[in-house]
Amino acid sequence: MGCGSCSTGGGCAPAGCKSNGNCLTGGCQKLEVYDWLSNLDMPSNYIPFQVVEVKFKGARKEFFLNNDNIYLEIGEIVAVEGPTGGYDIGHVSLTGELVRTQMKRRKTPLDQVTRKIYRKASEADVEKWKLAKDMEWETMHKARKLALDLRLSMKISDVDYQGDKTKATFYYTAEGRVDFRELIKKMAETFRIRIEMRQIGMRQEAGRLGGIGSCGRELCCSTWLTNFKTVSTAAARYQNLSLNTLKLAGQCGKLKCCLNYELDTYLDALKDIPDRIESLQTAIGVARHQKTDIFKKLMWFSYANAEDWIPLKVDRVKEIMAMNKRGQKPDNLKSEAQELEESVVVEKVHDYENVVGQDSLTRLDEKRTKQNRNNRNPNQRNQASAGRTERTERTERGPRPQQPRKPADQTKKPDAVKNVAETTKRPPQVKKVVDENKNPVEGQGAPAAVSKNKSRNNRRRNNRTGDRPADKQGDKPTDKPKND
Repeated sequence: MGCGSCSTGGGCAPAGCKSNGNCLTGGCQKLEVYDWLSNLDMPSNYIPFQVVEVKFKGARKEFFLNNDNIYLEIGEIVAVEGPTGGYDIGHVSLTGELVRTQMKRRKTPLDQVTRKIYRKASEADVEKWKLAKDMEWETMHKARKLALDLRLSMKISDVDYQGDKTKATFYYTAEGRVDFRELIKKMAETFRIRIEMRQIGMRQEAGRLGGIGSCGRELCCSTWLTNFKTVSTAAARYQNLSLNTLKLAGQCGKLKCCLNYELDTYLDALKDIPDRIESLQTAIGVARHQKTDIFKKLMWFSYANAEDWIPLKVDRVKEIMAMNKRGQKPDNLKSEAQELEESVVVEKVHDYENVVGQDSLTRLDEKRTKQNRNNRNPNQRNQASAGRTERTERTERGPRPQQPRKPADQTKKPDAVKNVAETTKRPPQVKKVVDENKNPVEGQGAPAAVSKNKSRNNRRRNNRTGDRPADKQGDKPTDKPKND
């Protein structure tokens, strides 16, 4: 049994995530705790723990007494005692012995748990609870308008109705103390319910409203994070991050909580790296420190008026620092950096082959070949497809019969050379001009070609008028009278 929209598969009614976690699987609820004791066999004389953890809207979780020993499972809707009277509706988030562990973690003694569970929620309770939830959006906007009319410097971010629609809790954020006594009077007259105002921080507001972070996933504060630790800019400095407020700030406007996730790892790695190092003294000059790769144990230095950076291992940097303290200086850092760069390149290539593999490289080449084939114009694609079709038909018909070759005739070789020369010769006008320029007659040169062109034009003009030139065999033109 599981939701159709979560990883458990299957199907159930109501449809899990769309019904805010009613599917009893427990995987769709926010801040869910996995009950790893549920499949274990308990002793026959075992008495279940009477305290049950119930979850409400947002990240609010409270403990209630199950004095009537009602059989409850994770995800069921129950009616519990309200904080100031009435009843509220919530989901069971944890039962059994794990509740005792949760109480110890949250430092809640057993004698402080006084409220109890009334019953499993009936259909009427659920309908009334859903109507109350539908009123929250409109109520929040009306409350914001009332706060603006009173010119109060506060932002009402969320409203939480009690299950019986007799009380509403308004969550707001403000920079300082706000006198909202007049606001409470107006809201009580408008909504006809009991009002409770609760101030929260920027991080709690982001956790209640939810959203998508810069990493592309849901906000940690709205899914699993419950305690908000202080985040300082020192965490960004230790991790070599740029101190850009736009990149380091989250949806709440504060520094991202994830800056603390890897801070301990960076602090452990920084123990082997020398602190407060600015330069190294060498024989050819002073090398300034530019960058440090904490996990690879590499430090980059550069000389003045030089564009290239020289990478050095941390151990070598410590040796050079000790030499400088003794008054000694190494000759040059570039010779040591060249060997280091070659070893780093070899390691990168080896790691790439291990990760990608030969099969992946082959598939990459095939993909590029396919993309190049698709990028050709339509005519080339048609020609290629026609060629493939012809080769396929030829393969189906079988190999083409080979005809015996005729012996080459040596006597026809000059004719073949002549034919090739005729196909590659220039136009007649251009060739004549070039030939005349190459072998000019003394005193004439290129004008001879011009005179020949003129004679050719004269012959064409005579043909149009009816006069025919003499034949090539030497025949003379006949003297015939022109027709009138």
